[in-house]
Amino acid sequence: MILRLQTTKIGKIRFASHRDIAKVWERSLRRAEIPLIYSEGFSPRPKIAFGLALPTGAESECEYLDFHLDDKRYEACRIKSIPEELTNFLPEGIEITGMVRMQGKYVSLQQSVTSTVWDIEVQENKELVDAWAEEILSSDQLVIERTRKGKKVIDDIRPYISSVNVQIGDSSNNANLKAELKTQPRSLRPSEFLTSGQPNLTMVRLRRLKQFIDTVDSRLEPLEVGECLDSSLELCSS
Repeated sequence: MILRLQTTKIGKIRFASHRDIAKVWERSLRRAEIPLIYSEGFSPRPKIAFGLALPTGAESECEYLDFHLDDKRYEACRIKSIPEELTNFLPEGIEITGMVRMQGKYVSLQQSVTSTVWDIEVQENKELVDAWAEEILSSDQLVIERTRKGKKVIDDIRPYISSVNVQIGDSSNNANLKAELKTQPRSLRPSEFLTSGQPNLTMVRLRRLKQFIDTVDSRLEPLEVGECLDSSLELCSS
């Protein structure tokens, strides 16, 4: 059985790297005595799949991970209590906010998520950022230089920018950008997005708000593609 968790990453834990967070989950699942299915071979690893990596220092309201539960060694009646059991072993700032069971043909988070929504606070004022965003959205092409496999390449990132909304930031001198950026076929990083116009904007704070899976006829969040284990549980949906 494959279970999908939705979690937060808020506060000081934002400084933990993607690899550190992976270790936190492996350790927490082990301490909570939740039996997992392991890979085969000389060095078996628990089957845990993580979503799109979050930049170190960024917060998130919607991180996801999938893990393969060995349900032959776990009572069916206890499955819906997994979030509660895990919470006792998670560090401050990581909270489980949803859980579903994956059904049908499994597609990983890395492959299925098509866009993310970011809340980006920048150092510049709203008037300047309004003009910056207008220039971005009215452009037919936005070319940046990237490094791929050790080589410099030129990419047009305009197709990766779905929407941009500008608001006043926490400080009246700063501005907030709500930006939806695509992740397929390659992710557009918020840091790259901020260098796509003139002048380059200076990031103060970054938080991921939403992740979406777009198909020809639907837009779903990652929990919505799974099956709720108990419709009375608030944890079943995002």
